[in-house]
Amino acid sequence: MKSVDLLISSGSGPAECRIAVGRLIDILSREAENRGCLSEVTSEIAADKYGPKSALITLEGETAEQIAQEFCGTIRFVFKSSVRPQHRRQNWFISVSRIARPAVEQTAIRPGDVRFETLRAGGPGGQHQNTTDSAVRVVHIPTGIQLVARNERSQHRNKAMALERLGMVLKHMQDDQIEDAKVARHQENRNIERGNEVKSYRF
Repeated sequence: MKSVDLLISSGSGPAECRIAVGRLIDILSREAENRGCLSEVTSEIAADKYGPKSALITLEGETAEQIAQEFCGTIRFVFKSSVRPQHRRQNWFISVSRIARPAVEQTAIRPGDVRFETLRAGGPGGQHQNTTDSAVRVVHIPTGIQLVARNERSQHRNKAMALERLGMVLKHMQDDQIEDAKVARHQENRNIERGNEVKSYRF
């Protein structure tokens, strides 16, 4: 089954962009369901009361690649701010990008920095998933990041997948720190290109 990992990011945007990230997660999940594709939010990064700064969503199915191609790029949301009702701005931009899974040995994750937990593997996957503790949650102790892998039948393979996803998130966070420095120097809204959106939503 084809699998695609997508990173939805608010960049250096304000709280309204976090709200947009949450809304796009819902939109992507519905789109995947309508097109016979499985979707799972495997991690929400730096979430607060407005929503996550970014999120990792995994699509699985024959239509996963097509959906990814349609959504990758800048997404514009048009809505009046509920955070700052007097604010005149109504256009908020977030990004969707496809990210590759690094090899586990390339993630440089120290064994002592992670904790694994087993849990019931709910969701699609047949009777085997629903009756065994094959799903795995990995907790990165230094950052508190948690990710879940439940798609594989064996606990060993889900553990490997969880580590892969953790590696992706940690690399994203490292890239974020580099980009934040660029933003501070150039006063730009990191990598999210306004005016060239691939999709636009109005609420």
